[in-house]
Amino acid sequence: MIKVITLIFLSEPLIHMICLITLIFCWLLCFVVFIEIKACYLVFMKEAINNSYKYSELTGKIIGCAMKVHSALGNGFQEVVYQRALALEMEKQRLVFTRELEMKIYYDAVEVGTRRADFLVHDKVLLELKAISQLENIHLAQALNYLEAYRLEVGLLINFGSRHIEVRRITNEQKIARLNKTNPSS
Repeated sequence: MIKVITLIFLSEPLIHMICLITLIFCWLLCFVVFIEIKACYLVFMKEAINNSYKYSELTGKIIGCAMKVHSALGNGFQEVVYQRALALEMEKQRLVFTRELEMKIYYDAVEVGTRRADFLVHDKVLLELKAISQLENIHLAQALNYLEAYRLEVGLLINFGSRHIEVRRITNEQKIARLNKTNPSS
């Protein structure tokens, strides 16, 4: 019994050393992972803010807000939760927006219904949110229809429902083509 106690006391500094080394290793690993995540974020944001896109700086800020919300909340909530959180984050970033903007839909000059866009940011960018497992073509078609109905050129379709945030930049090519015909210098 005395030998066992002696071994425990003799090995205690060794155990402390092993714990300290493990702790330092874990800290370094976390630091490396953090640096990798930050590098990926910077690369993503560099791609998000691409000057060849119309309103690129604005859409980049919106995407940054959405990434922050998704990072904090993860996936699995209803769309309205992400909508409220994104509104708070965009307010923090001093983005001007209208939420739940109602739009009348016409057919043959007769009102046939209404639709509410999730956000209209700076009266330039339509923002449509989803909280589903994955975006499909029908969601892109819906967002394009909203762009046309609101007579806007640029929109973002953002899905918070998947494990990784999904962002689709959408342009109303018909409107852009009409503007180019009326103003050939641009």
